[in-house]
Amino acid sequence: MLTERTHAVAVYADRAGGQWVVRDGAGEFWLLPHTDNPWRDRRPFEPADDSDLEPVPGHYRGLLGLPY
Repeated sequence: MLTERTHAVAVYADRAGGQWVVRDGAGEFWLLPHTDNPWRDRRPFEPADDSDLEPVPGHYRGLLGLPY
């Protein structure tokens, strides 16, 4: 059985929405909810004109449970 894994490549803080946003290796954006396992519970995110995505350091990956 093959398993496809998409690794997170960039973490952002959406200042306008007060959420964590991740861009994966395929260039897709994901909204991380405030749950015990945010990466597992992620939802697709489409940045809007009023989105204020600010890059955050990579060490936040562990805090958010993101794959390396």
